Amino acid sequence: MPVEQRVVGGAKIGGPKIGGAKIGSAAPEPEPEPAKKSKKKLLLVVVLVVVLAGAAAWWFLLRPSGATGAPAEPPAPEKGAIIAVEPISLNLTDGHYLRLGFSLQLTADADATMDTAQATDTAITVFSGRTVAEVSDPATREELRTQLADELADVYEGEVMGVYLTDYVTQ
Repeated sequence: MPVEQRVVGGAKIGGPKIGGAKIGSAAPEPEPEPAKKSKKKLLLVVVLVVVLAGAAAWWFLLRPSGATGAPAEPPAPEKGAIIAVEPISLNLTDGHYLRLGFSLQLTADADATMDTAQATDTAITVFSGRTVAEVSDPATREELRTQLADELADVYEGEVMGVYLTDYVTQ
């Protein structure tokens, strides 16, 4: 009886086999497995991404404000003219009084011919009605001078940047 053989894709089907292989043919070589990605490469990519994310976070969130190009705060105004205010006598408690003379340190942008009536009124408000002990204490006197300077800066809309006490006599 004849043996029927069919050829499919270049290989014969139905031929005699010995030991699972065709006669006269070599054992087929196994197909190579796809190359696995190296764990080192993966680790390197992860580390690189983490470093870049950290650098971006520092750049946008934590870098010093000087590095942004925007000024941190406006520069202090330049000193201008000094205007002397006429000394005044203020009533203190218990029949005492304070003779107060002061000068205003203006900014360079301020008008040196400004009216000092508001400065005199503000000084009367700050110093009047206090005791001799209060106005004689050096620490309290400095606090009152600072308070006067702050209020005058508001009254004169930033044109006054300091106050110098030129006459300060209690009786």
